[in-house]
Amino acid sequence: MFTIDGSLGEGGGQILRSALALSLLTTTPFRIVGIRARRSRPGLMRQHLVAVNAATAVGSATVIGAEIGSTELTFEPQAIQGGDYQFSIGGAGSTTLVFQTVLCPLLLGAASPSTLSFEGGTHNPMAPPFDFLELAFLPILARLGARIETAFYRHGFYPAGGGKWSVTIHPTPALERLELLQRGEIRAERACALIAQLPPAVSLRELEVLSARLGWDAARCRPHVVQRSQGPGNALVAIVECERITEVITGFGERGVSGESIAEAVARETTRYLSADVPVGEHLADQLLLPLALGAGGVFRTLRPTPHFHSQVDLLRLFLGCSVLVHEEEHGAWRVEVPARAAQ
Repeated sequence: MFTIDGSLGEGGGQILRSALALSLLTTTPFRIVGIRARRSRPGLMRQHLVAVNAATAVGSATVIGAEIGSTELTFEPQAIQGGDYQFSIGGAGSTTLVFQTVLCPLLLGAASPSTLSFEGGTHNPMAPPFDFLELAFLPILARLGARIETAFYRHGFYPAGGGKWSVTIHPTPALERLELLQRGEIRAERACALIAQLPPAVSLRELEVLSARLGWDAARCRPHVVQRSQGPGNALVAIVECERITEVITGFGERGVSGESIAEAVARETTRYLSADVPVGEHLADQLLLPLALGAGGVFRTLRPTPHFHSQVDLLRLFLGCSVLVHEEEHGAWRVEVPARAAQ
């Protein structure tokens, strides 16, 4: 049984979620200590507990320490079971992160399709919003041979939550190799400002600043008033559609922070992505590591790797013996090579 120090690297919940996924697919039990040790409120929060419970359900696992506030956990998986599952997070805890915990196990380890229903947060800081999954992440998996279908019903903003969506995962015996070194021609640049139970002028100011800073066509930068929301919320989503990939960059409204400031931050991140002339954004990079390492591997170019990225690399080395190669290039670009699972 592996013992994992949850305080290493970025010291957040991703270490736990990725360990759960790798444990399920390798049938390797593990113990983790210092869960979320680097966060202001260490230990399991509700969304992390739901991720543990989800992994326990799909893997018929035995778990010790699965409770709010726990800083230690022991997880012993059995066989992965496809089926219908419902996962609800009280408040705005991220449903997309729970989904990513069990995605690879159900995609590569189950014998039958699975339908997952989620309730909770769909658009909150520190987690990929649903738009990112739909437009950036899942299309890459489809290119690798995955068949995954989503249905979106209701937005869930921080702090009220209440979002709802579902996904159907069809198992595949293997994923194909990914080679993504160039983004290709930029086909469209657009933005959407989601606004719920807040003055519409907030979204209009965000879009005005964003389009001006990036030089984008204002007609392709539109507000979207969310009608069904359990609480107020705002998300500014910049979308760069390219020949070989779509990048999604999001900023979230916060109390006491102006819409103009949100737009400026999104514009800076978008400019950094465009200037580096890489296909894979920094957040997508760490999320691609698991499916590539569990499949036929691949190579891609991205921005400077984040602490989340390095935590993923450490876990792949621990569970799979996988050596991810990372090389710095010019102009802020980095090249990442992930070996196929059969070669590890």
